[in-house]
Amino acid sequence: IIQLEVLNGCGMPGVAEKFTDFLRRRNFDVVQSGNYRSFDIDNTMVIDRSGNKANAEKVADALGIERKFIIQQLNNDYFLDVSLVIGKDFNQLNPNN
Repeated sequence: IIQLEVLNGCGMPGVAEKFTDFLRRRNFDVVQSGNYRSFDIDNTMVIDRSGNKANAEKVADALGIERKFIIQQLNNDYFLDVSLVIGKDFNQLNPNN
């Protein structure tokens, strides 16, 4: 089971909840959701936190995110596999189609 957080990086109210519901219906374990530090994110990003890029790729594939938007920021203080930062392109992704 892939554990992740869903963060709103675009400022659209309710977008993190919509993506959380979509991912939970697909058996991803969303452990928290909230706002990213900025609402200026243009492209939705999947951030690998654990060093297992395959988990990040599964999240990206489920949402229809191109793999070029997967980045790796390993952090031992995070007790999750992936951070999803929703950008202004959220309307083009699977939860909205």
